[in-house]
Amino acid sequence: MPNPDQKLNAQELGHITDVTLDHYNQRAAAFWEGTRTHDVSQNIQSLLKHIEVAAPFHILDVGCGPGRDLKTFIELGHQPVGLDGSAEFAEMARDYAKCEVWQQDFLKLDLPANRFDGVFANASLFHVPSQELPRVLLQLNSTLKTGGVLFTSNPRGENREGWNGDRYGAYFELPAWRQFLTDAGFIELEHYYRPPGLSREQQPWLASVWRKR
Repeated sequence: MPNPDQKLNAQELGHITDVTLDHYNQRAAAFWEGTRTHDVSQNIQSLLKHIEVAAPFHILDVGCGPGRDLKTFIELGHQPVGLDGSAEFAEMARDYAKCEVWQQDFLKLDLPANRFDGVFANASLFHVPSQELPRVLLQLNSTLKTGGVLFTSNPRGENREGWNGDRYGAYFELPAWRQFLTDAGFIELEHYYRPPGLSREQQPWLASVWRKR
């Protein structure tokens, strides 16, 4: 992990965003073909089962990609809004899911307060540099209604961050991730590792569910 005393400046943060988003924009079609059949029903149900208000739920899908999970939420009777930094993904998601999709850089979020019952951040927040993560999590907390639920799933790692090819990522184990979320005003509801049914060494994904305090 970068030295906490050596903060990334605005130019460096902009470079991280631009290069990472360009990776997805240039590979949008291939990404869609490679992920459209991925089974994340465990993650979707882990979010939905903890929302305590009456359905349909208002859900923000942060990092919605081409819209696979947006369409699932709609088919389950809920009212999702997508958000992605990639212009290509945002357009694909609007076309595929036929719902509202916001194109927003994760580091420049502009979210309405107290709008959503749930936030679904599946394989997305690991792209946020650790120094910016507290602010981004506070923004997600703010856009949730009181008692709202946040789901996250990220590739886990030894609390390190940096470039993986032309994508920037921050990779945490549970104690560090738990501290970030607790500091941002969330209460842990559950966590688990994916894919299910494998040994921990074969489970690179850490999923967790949190309630807004």
